[in-house]
Amino acid sequence: MATAPRPRTTTRDPKDLARRLTAWLGARLPGARVAGVDAPASNGMSSETLLFDLYHPAAPVSACALRLAADPAAYSVFPVYDMARQHRVMSLVAAHTDVPVPRVLWLEEDPGPLGAPFFVMERAEGRVPPDVMPYTYEGNWLHAASDAERARLQDATLRVLARLHDQFPAKDAEFLMAPGPGSPLRRHVEAQRAYYDWVVDGVARSPLIESAFDWLEAHWPDDTGPSVLSWGDARIGNIVYDGFEPAAVLDWEMASCGPRELDLAWTVYLHRFFQDLTVGFGQSGLPDFLRRDAVERRYAELTGHTPRDMEFHTLYAALRHAVVMLRIAYRQVHFGEVRVPEDPDTMILHRASLEAMVNGTYWEVP
Repeated sequence: MATAPRPRTTTRDPKDLARRLTAWLGARLPGARVAGVDAPASNGMSSETLLFDLYHPAAPVSACALRLAADPAAYSVFPVYDMARQHRVMSLVAAHTDVPVPRVLWLEEDPGPLGAPFFVMERAEGRVPPDVMPYTYEGNWLHAASDAERARLQDATLRVLARLHDQFPAKDAEFLMAPGPGSPLRRHVEAQRAYYDWVVDGVARSPLIESAFDWLEAHWPDDTGPSVLSWGDARIGNIVYDGFEPAAVLDWEMASCGPRELDLAWTVYLHRFFQDLTVGFGQSGLPDFLRRDAVERRYAELTGHTPRDMEFHTLYAALRHAVVMLRIAYRQVHFGEVRVPEDPDTMILHRASLEAMVNGTYWEVP
């Protein structure tokens, strides 16, 4: 992490995107002017985000963000980017809950204007816990906050999950359910297995990931519980905060229909991922933040639902994250940024923690 080059996040020319975006908006709002087009440095390697200012008397908002599907020719992280699905999810969340989501505006499914489908939404103002360098490292705003301020942010974040799961009608989330037989959890896992097969098509498979799939089968829950709308990428790095309160919940491309624990475990494990990395580099990190026991207890207080089978779900979260990381690693290979090691499992940054989970020793670590 300290020595490897940061993977490229785009192959697109921001100036070209700005020109094409101006032309597209001009067809909808004649005379519209676009300024300040910027691709944030925090852009991930999945869908891309552009920020811009829109000037026109009839414009619904002036501060905008554009969510653009990944370039399919650039070794994308996921096989499909359904922007209409994301647009629909965000619209429904806004309609059915009080979870703060950006106001969605235009949807463009034709790849012609910008090279891929996209949608435009209102830009949220605030601050986001960084991934690079992680918010668990010294020197960023969340690490520098007081214990009371971090506790406030943690509680506010869990209230977002609780309200999303409680307020959104379960029947309206069924269109997000993965195809196939079985429970929503079974379908979710099988879809993840299919994604893994796509990731390793033509390259070396991961013995560790496959052992984790085997572990899931051996520890399958007796009762998978009720299904809800699952945000999917439920982590604090996908929330814009106003102070320590959520102002906007972002990144709905992994939304699904499944057990509540999918989001809870992802929230817990993605923090542990950064915390484990931080400790590995000699810093203390934030060991008392988003602890699994505290998350489970508070969620139960907020919803009346006691989280179940959380070791299963946190291992599944670590497994899902490992598959994404393996794809990103092979993407770096594709662009000549790294070489393929003899052991493909070494490309999984949290290999040690996933191995410990499979071996049943991870949660012995405080």
